Amino acid sequence: LCCRFSRQALLFVVLIAASRSTSSLVSIPLTKLERTGSYLRGSPHADRARASFLKTRTTGGSTTVPASNLAYVQYTTSVGIGSPATYYNLAIDTGSSNTFIGTGKKYVRTSTSVPTGQQVNVTYGLGSFTGVEYSDTVTLAPDLVIANQSIGDALQYADFEGIDGLIGVGPVDLTHHSLSPDTNALIPTIMNNALKQGLIRKQILDGAITYGGIDHALYTDKITYAPVTETHPAGHYWGINVTESTYGTHAVIPQSTAGIVDTGTTLVLLADDFFATYIDAIPGAYLDNNLGGLLVIPSSSVADMQPLNFKIGGAVFSMDTAAQLIPLNQSSSWGYAGVQYGTVSNIGHDSGKGFDFIIGMNNRVGFAYTKHTFSTYSP
Repeated sequence: LCCRFSRQALLFVVLIAASRSTSSLVSIPLTKLERTGSYLRGSPHADRARASFLKTRTTGGSTTVPASNLAYVQYTTSVGIGSPATYYNLAIDTGSSNTFIGTGKKYVRTSTSVPTGQQVNVTYGLGSFTGVEYSDTVTLAPDLVIANQSIGDALQYADFEGIDGLIGVGPVDLTHHSLSPDTNALIPTIMNNALKQGLIRKQILDGAITYGGIDHALYTDKITYAPVTETHPAGHYWGINVTESTYGTHAVIPQSTAGIVDTGTTLVLLADDFFATYIDAIPGAYLDNNLGGLLVIPSSSVADMQPLNFKIGGAVFSMDTAAQLIPLNQSSSWGYAGVQYGTVSNIGHDSGKGFDFIIGMNNRVGFAYTKHTFSTYSP
C-alpha cells in the first residue's frame, strides 16, 4: 500500500489487521487507480492540504475527520454489501475510519440493510459526504463476511470521482463526532467487528490486503515493528517515530521525531526544514510551483543520487534512487516530457509540530523490504 508510483517501493507496511481463526490467509486483489493530467498537477498541493488537515485535528468537538485526497494514485478493492451482495469499488484509507458507499454506484438495499436512525456527516481534507448510516452485511472475501457492520449511504458528496466510496481502516477514534443525533458514538471499523465476531484473532492487515495474518512470501527480510507514537497529533493515526533520516552524508532528520504512515498521501512529505536539507543535497534540484510544488531533479544529478534512509524501530530502511524518482514515461503521459520529477516533497510547515513527516498498527506498525524495494532506475 505504500507504493504510490510504480517504482516507489520503499517499504512493506503492515497496516493493521487480521490474523484469522484458522491457519489460512485470505488475499484480496487491489486495483491501482491512476489519474492523469490535472490530478498530477494538483497532487502536491492536495497532499499538503491533507497533511495540514490531519495535523490540526483535535480530539474533542470536531465534526471532521481526515481521509483520502483523491490525488494521483489510490488503491481500491471490491467489497460486497448486502445479501445478496452488491459489489462496490472502495478506496482503502488508513487515515480515516468511516466506511461508506454511494459516490459512484448507489447503495442497493437488501433484507440485511437496516437503518440505524443516525445521520452521518464527514468532511475530509479534500471532499465530504453526508448521508444516512445503515447496518449491513459486508463481504470482504467468500469466507470473510462481517454481519451488522455500520456503513454510510452517501446521499450528498464532493470530490470522490472514480470510486464508489471508502473503506476506512484507521483507528476507531477517528469516527468520533461523525454521527447525529448520537454525536459521541464511535463506529466500529470492519476490523473491530471482524475481531469481535471471531473471524480474525488479531487486528492485522498487511499491505497486500491479506486478511488472516502475514504472508511471508511477500517479504525478503524480517518485519520490524515500531510502537504507535504517543506524540500529538501523529498518535491519533498510524503514527511512528523516525529516530533519524539521512541522505548520503546529510542528516535530513537529525533526531527522533513523529509522523505518520498514510495510504491516502501520494508523496513522501518531510517537514520544510528537513526537506530543505534534502533538496540542498541534490545539485540543481528545485520545486516546480507550476506543477503544485513537485520536486524537479536535473538529469545531470540523477546518477549521483544517494539513498534516503529512515531509521525506524532500530532498523534502517532505504529509498534508493528509483524510489525517489517518478519514472520519465509517467511524466510523459501527463504532458511533461523530459522533466525528471521526484517523489519527495515538503509538508508545508517546519519540524517540531508532532507531525513532521508522512510516509505515502493495533498498537504498532511493521516495516520490511519486498522483492520490489530495490530496482534499477531506467528512464
